[in-house]
Amino acid sequence: MNSAIVRSLFSATKVADYPSPYDTLHLRVMYPAQMSDSEATKDLGVVPANSELAPFPIVIFFSGVNCAADMYLWLAIELAKKGLVVVTFNWVAQNLPGVTALTPGVDFENWKPNVYGTLPTATALPAILKELENLQKEGILAGKLDLNKVILGGHSAGGRVAIENAVLKFFPSVIGAFAYAVHTAAPVMLGYEPETILPLSGDVPILMLGGTNDGVIAESCHRYGMKEKNATKSVMRTFREAIARQNHDSYLVLFEQANHFAIADPFDSTSARPFLETEMSPEAAAKIRTLMAAIINLFIDASLLGKTEAKKQLEQLLANNDSFFALVEQK
Repeated sequence: MNSAIVRSLFSATKVADYPSPYDTLHLRVMYPAQMSDSEATKDLGVVPANSELAPFPIVIFFSGVNCAADMYLWLAIELAKKGLVVVTFNWVAQNLPGVTALTPGVDFENWKPNVYGTLPTATALPAILKELENLQKEGILAGKLDLNKVILGGHSAGGRVAIENAVLKFFPSVIGAFAYAVHTAAPVMLGYEPETILPLSGDVPILMLGGTNDGVIAESCHRYGMKEKNATKSVMRTFREAIARQNHDSYLVLFEQANHFAIADPFDSTSARPFLETEMSPEAAAKIRTLMAAIINLFIDASLLGKTEAKKQLEQLLANNDSFFALVEQK
């Protein structure tokens, strides 16, 4: 794909069955654009989409808990430059009674034993997909979206939402998922046995990324009945045990030195739980984000959009023994 100018449009949509005021998603939709000298562009900043790159596959990105969507703006721009429409959103809600937070939208009831896997755990996704249908009908993206090629991405709890809901019986338009700092260890408070790893559907390719210095994952191990703090064990077990798919199109990449918030730029120390881990050097964080964006873009092109040359480039990148690669696995 050729690089493109990236612009944003904004929207809002309601989530069914949530009480006001916690029922509204605020969406930012980034798209490949083409500059115009029209009055709408000059007066209102409305820049038309680049029709030459349409129809656009769509990435829906789920933020971590209490992580504002603009922490991932850099990644959304990098993906949109390659011809993708990227949706990020902010949702203030009460996933837990009495606890108001920015949330990626998680249905805890559907995480429970004997329910997990029978119903989706993503509460925001149906509303976002519906809004994308509206954008396809009118506005600057009308007729330019590929609604049958939806990619789920995310960070932390939002990454879990992404990989857990890449299930064709729930969302048949989803073609793949990627996530950073994610695993599917089961919370013991919901009634699971300690150290249980919940399965993934295996319907579509998945890219899992993580860091060897992830203090948030390490300090949260007790939630899953794990006796020792470990930054990577649950991540590796998820890739090896939860994904039954063996099509050589799914990947696990662990970055040396990377912490839980390596994916965030700008980094926000005022929310979430960054105090649980060691801050990275700006140089290391920038290098890892560059690698991360390259890997995600190539994964999408290779495993999800079927570009043969991209698969070669991805495997060459992952085989180059970069000092920031602590572990690379494929299945």
